[in-house]
Amino acid sequence: MRDAPDIKTPLPGPKAAAIIARDRARVSPSYTRDYPFVMARGEGAVVEDVDGNRFIDCAAGIAVTGTGHSHPDVVKAIVEQAQKYLHMSGTDFYYEPQVQLAEEMAAIVPVAKGTGDVRSFFGNSGTEAVEAALKLARYATKRFNVIAFLGSFHGRTLGSLAATSSKVVQRKGFGPMMPGVYHAPYATCYRCPVGLRPETCQAECLGFVEDQLLIHLVSPDEVAAVLVEPIQGEGGYVVPAPQFHQRLRALTEKHGILLIADEVQTGMGRTGRMFAFEHFGIDADIVAVAKGIASGLPLGVTSARSELMTWPPGAHASTFGGNPVSAAAALATIRILKDGIIRNAEVVGEYLMSRLRALMDKHPIVGDVRGKGLMIGVELVRDRTTKERATTERDRVVQGMFKKGVLILGAGRNAIRFAPPMVLTKDQADTVATIVDQVLTEVRTPA
Repeated sequence: MRDAPDIKTPLPGPKAAAIIARDRARVSPSYTRDYPFVMARGEGAVVEDVDGNRFIDCAAGIAVTGTGHSHPDVVKAIVEQAQKYLHMSGTDFYYEPQVQLAEEMAAIVPVAKGTGDVRSFFGNSGTEAVEAALKLARYATKRFNVIAFLGSFHGRTLGSLAATSSKVVQRKGFGPMMPGVYHAPYATCYRCPVGLRPETCQAECLGFVEDQLLIHLVSPDEVAAVLVEPIQGEGGYVVPAPQFHQRLRALTEKHGILLIADEVQTGMGRTGRMFAFEHFGIDADIVAVAKGIASGLPLGVTSARSELMTWPPGAHASTFGGNPVSAAAALATIRILKDGIIRNAEVVGEYLMSRLRALMDKHPIVGDVRGKGLMIGVELVRDRTTKERATTERDRVVQGMFKKGVLILGAGRNAIRFAPPMVLTKDQADTVATIVDQVLTEVRTPA
């Protein structure tokens, strides 16, 4: 399946169109589908639709299939475990794959300063991992309130939704939200919330937390946790200056507030490190992990310092969480990541980012290119001086890339995101960059 892109039919093709029509009749309309791609099979960073059209996948099922589609080692682990047993529920019984995964998580998560003194709770998804983190923070601190950041995405269940502030459509109609959640500006250096310049940034945006929230709205001794994405995902693939997280860590330690790192999208090698917090040289108290952890099988993990995770039996549990097949896939995934894929994400990510940044000389619509590893965002603007958001143009770019055989997704109001399987090659990155150039030419905006 290396011959991609290869578009053989009008999009969607006849088989895809028929499946989409059936979907519209019986599947919830709440799902967001930007273009009519219907999956048939995949290998590495290439996917094929039901009509035989092949695409380079720069979405990876929303940053999930990091080891590539159907990596043979992951498939082998799944089959071997499935032949033994599919389910037993770690809530009421024991099985070794869950224990092994907890041991692996203790060794790799950015918690407890690398001592391994970590415990993990297992769920099925990112939002469940965040929910568990929020509940644990409240239970461990006996405090009620949480601080999150504008532009964040933490999930759609009611606890994590209260912390989410990416798009109003995600919250509209579901109120009232869970009380006790406060939002502060994120360190979006391209659009600095306090009007400063990145080269002189000292994370002054955190002054809103220190001088406003903790003075006028909530007492710091009643804040259980600060919930933060190391790199903001749904908000636009925003990479903060290192001092933002470092100052935030100092702030939480000063007030005895727990720091929860939402590594759901950034974790498991995506940024060229096992976890994105490693780029900033700090530890969290609790880490939420999902998406890439099991190469496509449903799994969410909440890892925390052992001294925090002391809640009693029955305080929190999940029937399907830590499913043995998902755990086996996760163990295989971690082995594969350690065996070179994280390094590939770093090297090919730097290469793709350089190719995309080079397009800024040709295309004034490209306002900013940012990222770490194979988590890259390109922000599109109508004017580089005013930074007017190129929202409709962004949508046209997403559609244009699809028509030319590359799957990407939007991020934030006017950015596109590149989060391919981390087995992406430099040749494939060249192809992607070339197609981005072609599509930007087609949607060219006056300077």
